Amino acid sequence: MISVLVVDDSVVVRRLIVDALGEAPGIQVVGTAANGLLAQAKIDQLKPDVITMDIEMPQMDGIEAVRELRKRHSTPVIMFSTLSAAGATATLEALAAGATDYVTKPSNVGSVQESIAAVREQLVPRIQALGGRRRPPAGPPSRPPAPAGLRPGAAPLRPGAPPAAPGRPPLSGPAPVRPAATAVRRGPGGKIDILAIGSSTGGPDALTKVLLGLPTDLPVPIVITQHMPPVFTKMFAERLDRSTSLKVVEAGEGMELTAGTVYIAPGDRHLIFQRRGTATVTQLSGAPQENSCRPAVDVMFRSVAALYGGSCFAAILTGMGQDGRSGAKVLRDAGAEVLAQDEASSVVWGMPGAVVGAGLADEVLPLDRIAGALLNRVRVGRSPAVAR
Repeated sequence: MISVLVVDDSVVVRRLIVDALGEAPGIQVVGTAANGLLAQAKIDQLKPDVITMDIEMPQMDGIEAVRELRKRHSTPVIMFSTLSAAGATATLEALAAGATDYVTKPSNVGSVQESIAAVREQLVPRIQALGGRRRPPAGPPSRPPAPAGLRPGAAPLRPGAPPAAPGRPPLSGPAPVRPAATAVRRGPGGKIDILAIGSSTGGPDALTKVLLGLPTDLPVPIVITQHMPPVFTKMFAERLDRSTSLKVVEAGEGMELTAGTVYIAPGDRHLIFQRRGTATVTQLSGAPQENSCRPAVDVMFRSVAALYGGSCFAAILTGMGQDGRSGAKVLRDAGAEVLAQDEASSVVWGMPGAVVGAGLADEVLPLDRIAGALLNRVRVGRSPAVAR
């Protein structure tokens, strides 16, 4: 049973969350708190598996509460945010402070029951994914020699997900199965013209760390699909633009891809591409959701594969579900290479685990080695003066 502590200053919202989780199998609300200060004592007392946390609260708000919590605990924290510019800014600040994920408060719903259903739809999968695993102990994990088909230094392909702790559900999405044989690449491939990255839960922090490791003069563009709603993607792009050396923008319609620029798929739109002469430009699609997502990684990966083929290098980072798996297959079939984040450094190993389980990962690396791997691959076929 996954135990949950609900922290919100609104009695109505606390009741809404409690009711939304009340019928969810394997989840039990063990307590509530009206602000971050009261929550600190209850966290020590109840030791919940997951915490839901409001942002704006008296005495101690959610951001400060997360900072205090992280001094003592690694308990997953899901922020409860409003779908607004102010809410997006505060949520990103909370994620930077150590929050794990977020959901948005229901808006424009017609009844209490619809609000409960909306909260349940967002919260339950996240709680099951985050509360259904135990974080590995600190320190570098020991790794046996990589099996044939993986490059030197890559983490070994996992034969499958570890068994869930007694009474806990597995991670969201199908558990990774024993991977199929990965095709052996005969040395480095050709020159890379684009980097494509997909991520979800835990992605904002992971993407920040990856982009911080890349230089301003990166000779290729980067396209990213991170599962986020509208407004949030714009604020996230602006935050990355301020905090990294790269130029980062929320992708708009008809933007020409240029080297050293990062394009974030906007919330509620798929990011795809088309050729205009020698240029590649962005397009935004309102096509139906895929994997219950829009933007979806699979959509972006397919579009990149169609235009770039083997000159793309893709990475799939931490996230729930399996978005990116079928797109990775299309990329691999087109001759591209795919890197996956390893389980130990992922907040949730759903998306990268699905790619690894399908035998589609050329490399499986911890987060702190992914930027270096991307940069090294981009340098192949270029002089050191061009890609410093």
